[in-house]
Amino acid sequence: MPLSWAFFASFLLAAAGYILGRSRAFATAGPDARALHSRPTYHGTSVGLMALLPSLGVLAVAAILRMAGVLTDETGPVVGILALVAAVIGLGLGVTRIGRQYQARNAVERMVLGLLMLCSLIAIVTTLGIVLSLVFETGRFFQVYDWKTFFFGTEWTPRFQGNSQLGILPLLWGTLYVSAIALLVAVPIGLFAAVYMSEYASRWVRGFVKPAIEVLAGIPTIVYGLFALITVGPLLRDYFAQPLGLGNSGTSVLTAGLVMGIMLIPFVSSLSDDIINAVPQSLRDGALGLGSTPSETVRQVVLPAALPGIVGAVLLAASRAIGETMIVVLGAGAAAQMSLNPLEAMTTITVKIVSQLTGDSDFNSPETLVAFALGLTLFVITLALNVVALIIVRKYREQYE
Repeated sequence: MPLSWAFFASFLLAAAGYILGRSRAFATAGPDARALHSRPTYHGTSVGLMALLPSLGVLAVAAILRMAGVLTDETGPVVGILALVAAVIGLGLGVTRIGRQYQARNAVERMVLGLLMLCSLIAIVTTLGIVLSLVFETGRFFQVYDWKTFFFGTEWTPRFQGNSQLGILPLLWGTLYVSAIALLVAVPIGLFAAVYMSEYASRWVRGFVKPAIEVLAGIPTIVYGLFALITVGPLLRDYFAQPLGLGNSGTSVLTAGLVMGIMLIPFVSSLSDDIINAVPQSLRDGALGLGSTPSETVRQVVLPAALPGIVGAVLLAASRAIGETMIVVLGAGAAAQMSLNPLEAMTTITVKIVSQLTGDSDFNSPETLVAFALGLTLFVITLALNVVALIIVRKYREQYE
């Protein structure tokens, strides 16, 4: 029996348990359902959860053991049978517990609480697993490649035949350069759009403008990349780079930054708009009552009150910019170099992670293991952004409160 069949069969047994438990609760209560401690719905839910949770537990343990190499594909039918047996046993125990004094509601709340705690634990364990996998593979990389050359090297020329130069500085420079241009485009436009929609626009205009802006968030990044490659890149080359003598390439940092900034506008505008609307109206009324103009109220009252949320929106946009790949591949090129000229082609860390892991890779070579060191570097940068954001928010809150 495939595990997927056992998974769906467990849900079917849980549904049958809910119906059976609810019917049994009505039968136990007689003509007056108020004789029960809990409503029949809770009795049915209790039986359904007691049938579902043990089965899911068996399947989860089996999946972990399979990833660890303890179980093989041949053990799948056995695991499926065990999962169904656990579901049937749980269903039977749940039905036998139904009675007038059975506290089904309390039992359901405890099971749901445990399930919520398990989901939180899964998120924590997943994050820990990601970090540890990056750390261990990065440790393997630094065993075969000098860390000083990696962190302070200014040349990126990987050669799988040996004698590679794997300096991260050109990639880090390209990542920060493209992200900075994108944020310079997205943050002012997104924030001003949010202020307009929340403070000045009529209800009809807001109902049209906000969905129109949020459409940008639903466009696939490959489409943005093609837009950068076909439209924005040639436009910048023909009207800026070549006339000014700054380059002849259609791919450049400015191309990727502009297109990425357009993509990030909804992240800033939509979140900032929601945060600004959450500011109590009493603050606006108080400022206007003291003689402030609407613009002064926005600058000195609304935006300071919404600053923590705005910082979060900007941080989300920055993290999105740092992790973007497709727009950079098609818009900025793949040249690992350090230059102040925004009309030259450069590349980012994410692009090189993909290129180093593409094809038949030997996970014992430094040219492949370097991808994990690059990934860990991105993780540290994002973590630093979060720390800076927390410092800004806490400092502001101390002054405001």
